[in-house]
Amino acid sequence: MATRGPVVLITGASQGIGAAIARVFAKEVRGARLALVARNAKNLAAVARVCAKVGALVECFVCDVSDEAAVSALAASVAKRFGTVDVLVNNAGKFAGAPFDEMTVTDFDRIVSANLRSVFLVSRAFAPGMVARGRGDIFNMSSIAGLQAYPGGAAYCAAKFGVTGLSKVMRAELRDKGVRVCCVHPGATVSPSWDGSGVPAERMMPAEDVARAFLNIYRLCRRTVVEEIVLRPQLGDL
Repeated sequence: MATRGPVVLITGASQGIGAAIARVFAKEVRGARLALVARNAKNLAAVARVCAKVGALVECFVCDVSDEAAVSALAASVAKRFGTVDVLVNNAGKFAGAPFDEMTVTDFDRIVSANLRSVFLVSRAFAPGMVARGRGDIFNMSSIAGLQAYPGGAAYCAAKFGVTGLSKVMRAELRDKGVRVCCVHPGATVSPSWDGSGVPAERMMPAEDVARAFLNIYRLCRRTVVEEIVLRPQLGDL
């Protein structure tokens, strides 16, 4: 009989760091059951195939995690397929830069929804199941931009600072309920968001290294939590 491993739900799993997290958990956690979530069905299926080849049980869920109704439907589908989620990785996000006085309200709302509202909606959907069982892990993807502001990052920095603050509140509210909350702050990482930037991959962190940090934190004794982790390229921020 196959070992039933943890149910790991990863948003933004179709590329970049999210896909790398899926691959690492699939390869290294015996019997891992992966709920991969993203909007791009084709890319999501490609990641799922790689994860299934190394032994994980994988299901894809196409969803816009900034949409409340879509997240409610996602929660129902995941519960029907897997039951309670053990590990939630709120990785979905979007980047766009512009000076604050040139950014449109529509673009500001879009970036904040993709990066911050999504974390709130998805966490609200899946954290109660963890609380009811008295055990769970939530990883919220912030950024160096959630610790340090920079010109041209009005919406993105605002959203990522929001993720940092929301994570602190979640940690305070869930720590006595058996749920660990970790806020992750990666610097420049090789991913599609850097395509066309002209920055060589050698100057950035491999997505697999960032993904491995998630796995290593998850594997710690339940009496230990990493509340925040900052990951930067060896030569510093770009």
